[in-house]
Amino acid sequence: MMLDDLRNLLAHTPVGASRQEYAGAIVTDNLLGKSTRKARELSLKHLTALYGLDAANPLFRALRRLWPLDVAAQPLLALTVALARDPLLRASQGFVLSRPVGSLVPPQDLEAFLAEAFPDRFSSASLKSFSRNIAGTWTAAGFLHGHRRKTRSLPEVRPGVVALSLFLGYLEGRSGQRLFSSEWMALLGVTPAELEALTSAAANRGLLVFMNAGGVQEVRFHGYLTPGEEQIRQEAPHVV
Repeated sequence: MMLDDLRNLLAHTPVGASRQEYAGAIVTDNLLGKSTRKARELSLKHLTALYGLDAANPLFRALRRLWPLDVAAQPLLALTVALARDPLLRASQGFVLSRPVGSLVPPQDLEAFLAEAFPDRFSSASLKSFSRNIAGTWTAAGFLHGHRRKTRSLPEVRPGVVALSLFLGYLEGRSGQRLFSSEWMALLGVTPAELEALTSAAANRGLLVFMNAGGVQEVRFHGYLTPGEEQIRQEAPHVV
């Protein structure tokens, strides 16, 4: 997830920075403090793959909009965007969420899951590396706890995370109450009552518009999409 690098990058670049400005900050200015140019280029490659680093990307714009508002929400915000963009990480979601809270999650189990999910695609060394990185990502986001002995835990869900998760469902073509039954909501692991309270809190902070009357729920995302993007969303079921 490269959480520390992402935090450093977003703290020292303007909100409307271009792809070229992010690249310059990482590779030319060595903002992330990497020891070699190759390491800087790899950091740029990985961060771009995970988060986009492009103001023209509506999901990245939403991340930048929400990022500085709540430091405690940042790990789960980063995970949510990475899940939307990284197929390997996304594939591990069901594995992690299926584990009971408090149960051990051995690295061998995650390696075996990846080997079964992607048969004959990765070497044993790659599977070991991927499983370690994936476990570290879920740990940083609060879904796993511990260093060598990982146990399943529950993350702290903040209003900004709910706003981003609802927006992802919106990008997928959902609206109204269907926004609250998406896979992104299932990721958060909160009850319907908790979800409603968190959505209300997000609305109170100006992160979205939430209308809830007579059992009918409606969410709007003013300023998240340009008119052109909104038209594309209405015409295509998946735009992430």
